[in-house]
Amino acid sequence: MPFSESRHGTLLRIFIGDSDRYHGRPLYEVIVERARAHKLAGATVLHGLMGFGAKSHLHAASILRLSTDLPVIIEIVDLPERIDAFLPVVDELMDDGLVTLEAAEVLIYRHEKKK
Repeated sequence: MPFSESRHGTLLRIFIGDSDRYHGRPLYEVIVERARAHKLAGATVLHGLMGFGAKSHLHAASILRLSTDLPVIIEIVDLPERIDAFLPVVDELMDDGLVTLEAAEVLIYRHEKKK
């Protein structure tokens, strides 16, 4: 069986725009670097094609409407207590955006080494 572990985890999703910055750097880069420094299990940055947020301003990638602030979603998965410990870091870094948490069944996949 390829899955070697199954655990209850938490999925942290952070919704921001790609023009969001922290001290001049892309916010998504800073968040992922901080997650890695906190030794969280994994993080992925997803770039959206279209979306809107609390202010209902539409952000879209098209030839007629070239947005400079396309949606970005950062997904981070780890044990609930490790995600909870990381939330103050996210709060410190973000001025505007949306953060969600959801329970996740984490199946850890490990490649078997060939002999």
